[in-house]
Amino acid sequence: MSGDGKPLSDGALASLLARMDEAPRPAPASAPRPSRAQPRVSTAFEDHPLYQQMKFQRSFAEFAKLQSPYYRLHETRAGATSVIDGKPVVNFASYDYLGLNGHPEIAEAVSQAVAEFGSSVSASRITAGERRVHRDLETALARNYETEDCIAFVSGHAGAVSTIATLLGPKDLILHDSLIHNCIVVGAQLAGCARRNFPHNDLDALEAMLAADRHRFKRVLIVSEGLFSMDGDGPDLDRLIAIKTDFSAWLMIDDAHGLGVLGATGRGIFEHQGVDPQGVDLWLGTLSKSLVSCGGYVAGCAAVVDLLKHQAPGFVYSVGMPATNAVAATVALDLMGREPARVARLQQQSRRFRDRAREAGLDTGDSWGYGVVPVVIGETVPTVVLAERLLKQGINAFPIVPPGVPEKAARLRFFINATHSDDQIDQAIACLLREVQDLGDHSLKQILHR
Repeated sequence: MSGDGKPLSDGALASLLARMDEAPRPAPASAPRPSRAQPRVSTAFEDHPLYQQMKFQRSFAEFAKLQSPYYRLHETRAGATSVIDGKPVVNFASYDYLGLNGHPEIAEAVSQAVAEFGSSVSASRITAGERRVHRDLETALARNYETEDCIAFVSGHAGAVSTIATLLGPKDLILHDSLIHNCIVVGAQLAGCARRNFPHNDLDALEAMLAADRHRFKRVLIVSEGLFSMDGDGPDLDRLIAIKTDFSAWLMIDDAHGLGVLGATGRGIFEHQGVDPQGVDLWLGTLSKSLVSCGGYVAGCAAVVDLLKHQAPGFVYSVGMPATNAVAATVALDLMGREPARVARLQQQSRRFRDRAREAGLDTGDSWGYGVVPVVIGETVPTVVLAERLLKQGINAFPIVPPGVPEKAARLRFFINATHSDDQIDQAIACLLREVQDLGDHSLKQILHR
């Protein structure tokens, strides 16, 4: 209304609204300032407890004049041999069990794959990243384990974590070998399920735990490995299958180090022990060892694979595996089947290393002598010293110390390659024995069992 009581014209009303928009508005009431009593917390990553722990460990290493064994730069393709700091070495620190890394047939297939599909599939497979080569790989892996289907993840670790987190929840239980890989532990943590471990390969203890507590949980997953990467041994697969059947549980076997290593044709622990692979619900593995690629897989029934392909976060929300990786693994798996002599040679050379080490009085634990042979030293510092001395002698063997292994169980871990020669193995044993004796520390006499 105007001052004389008449309605404002449209033009006058528009002019009034414009002036109102231009008029200064009262400042909003300021929020109360935080109390100065609030605790001040450092945001510097240098103050993070884990970083501080790393600094302490490095300071101790510097004081002891020890070189870090981590992130050593290899300057060429690492197989039975490599080049570190410009120096050729006999290499016992790579997973190329069958000596297929760089094989001409694989290299040619990878070259064709990158020409056809490029270096990336650019998206998750569920949206725009599916390629024929993915299904070829999954079909080949399912055929190896005699399962209905398989899912291939871009990461082995993430594949295991996502699988467990998808299948289990707060009302469930996971029981795993005490020496199980970290990916299983992290998967259980993400799932929010109860988690317990049983002593290494102690299936009596596993059975007792299930007898006492199985009734308290809805679903139970038992996890073990086909070939343990720290000890070179494995479980009784037939009995594991019997236990999981008796207690209505699922059984997962991490066969990452077993594929290509165990069995007459390298198919894994089930072939090695003559067990029907269909007794295992979930076959877990990686493509980075015998299959000389990168990624992971889970093989099982069609329903679980279908579930994971639509629900597992590490698959649904992650980019698909590059076509080059899928092709490399597929061709490597085919070569493994066509050339069983590679598997036989690997097993022969592995037993040679283990037997020669034991004859020399070195502690190889319970290693089966297939691909992985540890030499247990015990104390951490002598183990790192021995690794450093061996490297100077042209032998690359990685030291494994706590928490990677239990306290007082530090070791040098030797991965045997099908292309390691007799001389390379014998020289490595002789060099290791000489360096152990030359340390001159009386506490190291326990290393030799003479």
